[in-house]
Amino acid sequence: MLSRRQLLISLAATAFPTNGRAEPIRRIAAIDWAMLDTSIALGAVPVAATELIRFRKDAVEPEVPDTVADLGLRGSPNLEYLLRLKPDLILSSPFYARQEAALAKIAPVFSLPFYVRGEGPLQKSIDAVTKLGSRLGREAEAQRLLAERDGIIGSLTAMLRPFSGRPTYLINVGDARHFRAFGSDSMFGDTMTVLGLPNAWSDRSRYTFAAPVPLEALAARPDARIVVISEVPVEARSGLRDSRIWRSLEPVRRSRVYYLANINAYGGIGASMRFARLFTAALTAGDP
Repeated sequence: MLSRRQLLISLAATAFPTNGRAEPIRRIAAIDWAMLDTSIALGAVPVAATELIRFRKDAVEPEVPDTVADLGLRGSPNLEYLLRLKPDLILSSPFYARQEAALAKIAPVFSLPFYVRGEGPLQKSIDAVTKLGSRLGREAEAQRLLAERDGIIGSLTAMLRPFSGRPTYLINVGDARHFRAFGSDSMFGDTMTVLGLPNAWSDRSRYTFAAPVPLEALAARPDARIVVISEVPVEARSGLRDSRIWRSLEPVRRSRVYYLANINAYGGIGASMRFARLFTAALTAGDP
Protein backbone atom coordinates (compact mmCIF):
# COMPACT_ATOMS: atom_id res chain seq x y z
CA MET A 1 0.00 0.00 0.00
CA LEU A 2 1.10 3.52 -0.74
CA SER A 3 1.71 5.95 2.09
CA ARG A 4 -0.27 9.19 2.13
CA ARG A 5 2.80 11.12 0.94
CA GLN A 6 3.50 8.66 -1.90
CA LEU A 7 -0.13 8.78 -2.99
CA LEU A 8 -0.21 12.56 -3.07
CA ILE A 9 3.01 12.74 -5.08
CA SER A 10 1.77 10.08 -7.52
CA LEU A 11 -1.42 12.03 -8.07
CA ALA A 12 0.66 15.14 -8.67
CA ALA A 13 2.26 13.49 -11.69
CA THR A 14 -1.16 13.54 -13.34
CA ALA A 15 -2.13 16.98 -12.08
CA PHE A 16 1.13 18.63 -13.13
CA PRO A 17 2.68 16.90 -16.18
CA THR A 18 6.45 17.30 -16.47
CA ASN A 19 6.67 17.80 -20.23
CA GLY A 20 4.72 19.40 -23.01
CA ARG A 21 3.87 22.42 -20.86
CA ALA A 22 2.81 25.35 -23.01
CA GLU A 23 1.53 27.83 -20.44
CA PRO A 24 3.90 30.52 -19.08
CA ILE A 25 5.83 29.85 -15.89
CA ARG A 26 4.27 31.94 -13.15
CA ARG A 27 4.76 29.95 -9.96
CA ILE A 28 8.26 28.74 -9.13
CA ALA A 29 9.67 27.04 -6.05
CA ALA A 30 13.36 27.09 -5.11
CA ILE A 31 15.06 24.22 -3.31
CA ASP A 32 18.64 25.42 -3.87
CA TRP A 33 19.76 28.74 -2.32
CA ALA A 34 21.89 29.76 -5.32
CA MET A 35 18.85 29.30 -7.55
CA LEU A 36 16.73 31.29 -5.10
CA ASP A 37 19.35 34.04 -5.23
CA THR A 38 19.34 34.01 -9.06
CA SER A 39 15.58 33.94 -9.53
CA ILE A 40 15.00 36.93 -7.26
CA ALA A 41 17.81 38.82 -9.00
CA LEU A 42 15.87 38.28 -12.22
CA GLY A 43 12.72 39.66 -10.62
CA ALA A 44 11.04 36.26 -10.37
CA VAL A 45 10.04 35.89 -6.72
CA PRO A 46 9.19 32.26 -5.95
CA VAL A 47 6.03 31.14 -4.21
CA ALA A 48 8.13 28.89 -1.97
CA ALA A 49 11.72 28.23 -0.96
CA THR A 50 13.67 26.30 1.68
CA GLU A 51 15.07 27.26 5.09
CA LEU A 52 14.03 30.89 4.84
CA ILE A 53 14.69 31.79 8.48
CA ARG A 54 18.29 30.68 8.09
CA PHE A 55 18.58 32.19 4.60
CA ARG A 56 17.51 35.62 5.84
CA LYS A 57 20.14 35.41 8.59
CA ASP A 58 23.04 33.81 6.71
CA ALA A 59 22.58 35.31 3.25
CA VAL A 60 20.82 38.62 4.10
CA GLU A 61 20.52 39.40 0.39
CA PRO A 62 18.44 39.18 -1.68
CA GLU A 63 15.51 40.13 0.51
CA VAL A 64 12.86 37.41 0.49
CA PRO A 65 9.29 38.71 0.90
CA ASP A 66 7.17 37.32 3.73
CA THR A 67 4.72 36.02 1.12
CA VAL A 68 7.21 33.27 0.14
CA ALA A 69 6.27 29.97 1.80
CA ASP A 70 8.95 28.07 3.72
CA LEU A 71 9.34 24.45 2.59
CA GLY A 72 11.61 23.43 5.45
CA LEU A 73 15.04 21.87 5.08
CA ARG A 74 16.88 21.92 1.77
CA GLY A 75 17.81 18.29 2.22
CA SER A 76 14.24 17.18 2.90
CA PRO A 77 11.68 19.76 1.77
CA ASN A 78 8.02 19.31 2.67
CA LEU A 79 6.71 17.66 -0.51
CA GLU A 80 3.08 17.66 0.56
CA TYR A 81 3.19 21.40 1.17
CA LEU A 82 4.99 21.91 -2.14
CA LEU A 83 2.28 19.91 -3.92
CA ARG A 84 -0.46 22.10 -2.45
CA LEU A 85 1.33 25.24 -3.70
CA LYS A 86 1.06 24.01 -7.33
CA PRO A 87 4.38 25.30 -8.73
CA ASP A 88 4.93 25.46 -12.49
CA LEU A 89 8.68 24.92 -12.06
CA ILE A 90 11.03 23.79 -9.29
CA LEU A 91 14.55 25.22 -9.14
CA SER A 92 17.27 22.92 -7.88
CA SER A 93 20.93 21.97 -8.31
CA PRO A 94 22.99 18.74 -8.44
CA PHE A 95 23.36 19.00 -4.64
CA TYR A 96 19.79 17.68 -4.46
CA ALA A 97 19.92 15.07 -7.22
CA ARG A 98 18.54 12.40 -4.88
CA GLN A 99 15.32 14.37 -4.53
CA GLU A 100 14.84 15.12 -8.22
CA ALA A 101 12.64 12.14 -9.04
CA ALA A 102 10.21 12.99 -6.23
CA LEU A 103 10.22 16.69 -7.12
CA ALA A 104 9.64 15.94 -10.81
CA LYS A 105 6.34 14.26 -9.92
CA ILE A 106 5.12 17.60 -8.61
CA ALA A 107 6.42 19.91 -11.35
CA PRO A 108 9.25 20.12 -13.90
CA VAL A 109 12.66 20.52 -12.25
CA PHE A 110 15.23 22.96 -13.59
CA SER A 111 18.65 22.15 -12.13
CA LEU A 112 21.88 24.06 -12.68
CA PRO A 113 25.38 23.46 -11.24
CA PHE A 114 27.07 26.20 -9.24
CA TYR A 115 29.58 24.44 -6.99
CA VAL A 116 31.74 21.71 -8.50
CA ARG A 117 34.74 20.40 -6.59
CA GLY A 118 37.95 22.09 -7.74
CA GLU A 119 36.20 24.59 -10.03
CA GLY A 120 35.40 28.26 -9.57
CA PRO A 121 31.66 28.95 -9.22
CA LEU A 122 31.56 32.55 -10.45
CA GLN A 123 31.25 31.85 -14.18
CA LYS A 124 28.65 29.19 -13.43
CA SER A 125 26.62 31.77 -11.51
CA ILE A 126 26.87 34.17 -14.46
CA ASP A 127 25.82 31.43 -16.88
CA ALA A 128 22.91 30.60 -14.56
CA VAL A 129 21.52 34.11 -14.99
CA THR A 130 21.32 33.63 -18.75
CA LYS A 131 19.99 30.06 -18.58
CA LEU A 132 17.38 30.72 -15.92
CA GLY A 133 16.39 33.98 -17.60
CA SER A 134 15.76 32.04 -20.81
CA ARG A 135 13.78 29.32 -19.00
CA LEU A 136 11.58 31.91 -17.30
CA GLY A 137 11.14 34.12 -20.37
CA ARG A 138 13.17 36.89 -18.72
CA GLU A 139 15.95 37.27 -21.26
CA ALA A 140 15.85 41.08 -21.15
CA GLU A 141 16.10 41.06 -17.35
CA ALA A 142 19.07 38.69 -17.54
CA GLN A 143 20.92 40.90 -20.01
CA ARG A 144 20.25 43.99 -17.91
CA LEU A 145 21.37 42.26 -14.70
CA LEU A 146 24.65 41.09 -16.22
CA ALA A 147 25.35 44.50 -17.74
CA GLU A 148 24.82 46.14 -14.35
CA ARG A 149 27.02 43.52 -12.73
CA ASP A 150 29.85 44.16 -15.22
CA GLY A 151 29.68 47.90 -14.58
CA ILE A 152 29.78 47.52 -10.81
CA ILE A 153 32.65 45.01 -10.90
CA GLY A 154 34.62 47.36 -13.16
CA SER A 155 34.17 50.25 -10.72
CA LEU A 156 35.06 48.16 -7.67
CA THR A 157 38.14 46.73 -9.39
CA ALA A 158 39.42 50.25 -10.03
CA MET A 159 38.83 51.20 -6.39
CA LEU A 160 40.76 48.12 -5.19
CA ARG A 161 43.78 48.57 -7.44
CA PRO A 162 45.89 50.18 -4.65
CA PHE A 163 45.25 47.06 -2.52
CA SER A 164 46.24 44.47 -5.12
CA GLY A 165 49.86 44.13 -4.00
CA ARG A 166 49.04 42.30 -0.77
CA PRO A 167 47.59 38.76 -0.61
CA THR A 168 44.38 38.23 1.31
CA TYR A 169 43.14 35.39 3.47
CA LEU A 170 39.38 34.94 3.23
CA ILE A 171 38.18 33.05 6.29
CA ASN A 172 35.16 32.22 8.39
CA VAL A 173 35.81 31.69 12.11
CA GLY A 174 34.51 28.40 13.48
CA ASP A 175 35.78 28.59 17.04
CA ALA A 176 38.60 30.25 18.96
CA ARG A 177 41.17 27.86 17.46
CA HIS A 178 39.91 26.99 13.98
CA PHE A 179 38.69 28.60 10.78
CA ARG A 180 37.25 27.80 7.37
CA ALA A 181 39.37 28.85 4.39
CA PHE A 182 38.06 30.10 1.04
CA GLY A 183 40.26 29.33 -1.95
CA SER A 184 39.86 30.16 -5.63
CA ASP A 185 37.21 27.42 -5.91
CA SER A 186 34.85 29.36 -3.61
CA MET A 187 32.51 32.16 -4.64
CA PHE A 188 34.40 34.58 -2.42
CA GLY A 189 37.85 33.59 -3.69
CA ASP A 190 36.71 33.50 -7.30
CA THR A 191 35.14 36.95 -7.01
CA MET A 192 38.23 38.38 -5.30
CA THR A 193 40.37 37.13 -8.18
CA VAL A 194 38.13 38.94 -10.66
CA LEU A 195 38.53 42.06 -8.51
CA GLY A 196 42.29 41.79 -9.03
CA LEU A 197 43.51 40.69 -5.58
CA PRO A 198 45.62 37.57 -4.95
CA ASN A 199 44.41 34.91 -2.53
CA ALA A 200 46.83 34.07 0.27
CA TRP A 201 45.24 30.61 0.57
CA SER A 202 46.65 28.57 -2.32
CA ASP A 203 44.94 25.27 -1.46
CA ARG A 204 41.35 24.29 -2.22
CA SER A 205 38.64 25.70 0.00
CA ARG A 206 38.33 24.11 3.42
CA TYR A 207 34.73 24.92 4.24
CA THR A 208 32.78 22.30 6.17
CA PHE A 209 30.31 22.26 9.06
CA ALA A 210 33.23 21.90 11.47
CA ALA A 211 35.94 24.50 10.86
CA PRO A 212 38.90 22.28 9.85
CA VAL A 213 41.95 24.59 9.78
CA PRO A 214 43.95 25.56 12.90
CA LEU A 215 44.71 29.26 13.40
CA GLU A 216 48.44 28.59 13.11
CA ALA A 217 48.01 28.12 9.35
CA LEU A 218 47.46 31.88 9.00
CA ALA A 219 51.09 32.45 9.99
CA ALA A 220 52.27 31.09 6.62
CA ARG A 221 51.84 34.51 4.96
CA PRO A 222 52.82 37.23 7.46
CA ASP A 223 52.51 39.83 4.70
CA ALA A 224 48.83 39.03 4.13
CA ARG A 225 45.67 40.71 5.32
CA ILE A 226 42.86 38.68 6.87
CA VAL A 227 39.23 39.19 5.91
CA VAL A 228 36.75 37.48 8.25
CA ILE A 229 33.50 36.77 6.42
CA SER A 230 30.24 36.55 8.38
CA GLU A 231 29.78 37.04 12.10
CA VAL A 232 32.10 35.36 14.57
CA PRO A 233 30.20 32.90 16.81
CA VAL A 234 29.47 34.37 20.23
CA GLU A 235 31.30 31.57 22.02
CA ALA A 236 34.44 32.22 19.94
CA ARG A 237 34.69 35.99 20.34
CA SER A 238 36.27 36.22 23.77
CA GLY A 239 38.41 33.17 23.10
CA LEU A 240 39.76 34.70 19.92
CA ARG A 241 40.49 37.99 21.68
CA ASP A 242 42.45 36.16 24.36
CA SER A 243 44.16 33.72 22.02
CA ARG A 244 47.96 34.01 22.04
CA ILE A 245 48.08 32.41 18.61
CA TRP A 246 45.62 34.90 17.11
CA ARG A 247 47.28 37.91 18.74
CA SER A 248 50.72 36.77 17.55
CA LEU A 249 49.73 36.70 13.88
CA GLU A 250 51.41 39.51 11.94
CA PRO A 251 48.21 40.69 10.20
CA VAL A 252 46.52 40.92 13.61
CA ARG A 253 49.45 42.76 15.17
CA ARG A 254 49.54 45.17 12.21
CA SER A 255 45.77 45.78 12.25
CA ARG A 256 45.29 44.15 8.85
CA VAL A 257 42.12 42.30 9.84
CA TYR A 258 38.75 43.21 8.32
CA TYR A 259 35.28 41.96 9.21
CA LEU A 260 32.39 41.55 6.79
CA ALA A 261 28.74 40.97 7.60
CA ASN A 262 26.98 37.69 6.80
CA ILE A 263 27.18 36.44 3.20
CA ASN A 264 25.92 33.16 1.76
CA ALA A 265 28.94 30.96 1.04
CA TYR A 266 26.88 28.89 -1.41
CA GLY A 267 25.02 31.66 -3.19
CA GLY A 268 24.73 32.80 -6.77
CA ILE A 269 25.23 36.13 -8.51
CA GLY A 270 23.72 38.02 -5.58
CA ALA A 271 26.16 36.52 -3.07
CA SER A 272 29.08 37.36 -5.35
CA MET A 273 27.98 40.98 -5.65
CA ARG A 274 27.29 41.34 -1.92
CA PHE A 275 30.79 40.04 -1.19
CA ALA A 276 32.33 42.41 -3.76
CA ARG A 277 30.59 45.44 -2.26
CA LEU A 278 31.29 44.63 1.39
CA PHE A 279 34.88 43.60 0.65
CA THR A 280 35.58 46.82 -1.23
CA ALA A 281 33.96 48.97 1.45
CA ALA A 282 36.00 47.32 4.21
CA LEU A 283 39.35 47.62 2.48
CA THR A 284 38.92 51.14 1.15
CA ALA A 285 37.99 52.36 4.63
CA GLY A 286 41.58 51.69 5.73
CA ASP A 287 45.10 51.88 4.31
CA PRO A 288 46.49 49.57 1.61
